[in-house]
Amino acid sequence: MHEGGAGTMMNRRDFMKAGASTVLAGADHRTAQTNPYQIGAYYFPNFHVDPRNELVHGKNWTEWEILKRGEPKFSGHQQPKRPAWGYEDESKPSVFERKIAAAHGAGITHFIFDWYWYEGRPFLQDALEKGYLYAQNKNDVRFCLMWANHDWFNLMPARLDKGEQPLIYSGTYGPDEFDRVADYVVARYFSDPAYFQVEGSPYFSIYELKNMIERMGGIDVARAALSRFREKTRAAGFRDLHLNAVAWGVQAIAGVRELLPTLGVKSVTSYTWLHHYEMPSFPATEYQDALEQAPAYWSKAREMFGVSYQPDVSMGWDPSPRTCQSDMFERSQYPFTSVLINNSPELFQRGLVHAKSYLDRLGEQPKILTINAWNEWTEGSYLEPDAVHGMSYLNAIRNVFGS
Repeated sequence: MHEGGAGTMMNRRDFMKAGASTVLAGADHRTAQTNPYQIGAYYFPNFHVDPRNELVHGKNWTEWEILKRGEPKFSGHQQPKRPAWGYEDESKPSVFERKIAAAHGAGITHFIFDWYWYEGRPFLQDALEKGYLYAQNKNDVRFCLMWANHDWFNLMPARLDKGEQPLIYSGTYGPDEFDRVADYVVARYFSDPAYFQVEGSPYFSIYELKNMIERMGGIDVARAALSRFREKTRAAGFRDLHLNAVAWGVQAIAGVRELLPTLGVKSVTSYTWLHHYEMPSFPATEYQDALEQAPAYWSKAREMFGVSYQPDVSMGWDPSPRTCQSDMFERSQYPFTSVLINNSPELFQRGLVHAKSYLDRLGEQPKILTINAWNEWTEGSYLEPDAVHGMSYLNAIRNVFGS
């Protein structure tokens, strides 16, 4: 997500014929219907050509160009990352069909698309609107949105310069613009049968709720705008709107426990462990340290926020490819952060076991887990197969949550 040489490729026809059952041995394709757990993987859609990216970076640019140029920043640092499927165009349905087959075979039930809206229209939407939505097997893995309503800075790549990064698009919206966002979302996405719902309510997440409240003009204005969003959702025939807030965007709000229910927020989750875990050392911190501290945060989050907390598991963290590779790698503002090292499919699976234990204690509440991420390649957190681990991270999910 935008913050503040390939391995061996399997022929698409062979992969689709075998399905995930060949690569993910024993996967049950009925899992989505029988499994009580809802497993969502965040999807970052910057790996296709977008006209507004071309205005900044040049013709045919995608974020794959950043990934290809990643360099090791310290001894043992694993860069560049190499996708086993190559540098694919996610706006092609055939490309998304392979992603869906692999995700479904692992037991992932839905993608949570990072979704952007700037200057009155969507941004980076073609991965969803041209790729996923036209995939023949899209119903195997549903989709929903996490509205990434932050400012978009020029971090592709970012300079070490300690000053403010150049702003490209502002995440400031008034109530009228928010109404246009809601209209677009309800008509374009909620109406699709593949949209992910929680107990009959479309799931919609907001990345920076605090930012939305402040820039919209205060709590009362934001509350009214969200109320209109819910009314539009109900008018479209749904039970309600399942409004989720990302912890990063609410944990600094004074009185957040009392505020969230009044705004109609049903649940909170985290985009990445790094939003509630401070890495103690630079340039590297052990992944296992973050892993072992995550359950303690989940336990206190429900009391902190006053609504249901959906646990989160991160595969890794390494945004160093987004830094200017010729600048020195010094601790500074994002993406000049520490890197989580020694993450492995085995440790990731341990994190999933922790999350399952947490979910099993929720009783009759929906058991929803979020994973960072399906394809945050340039932040070092991805489930898609790479040249080192292949399908091992997806196998870990099936091992814990499969039938």
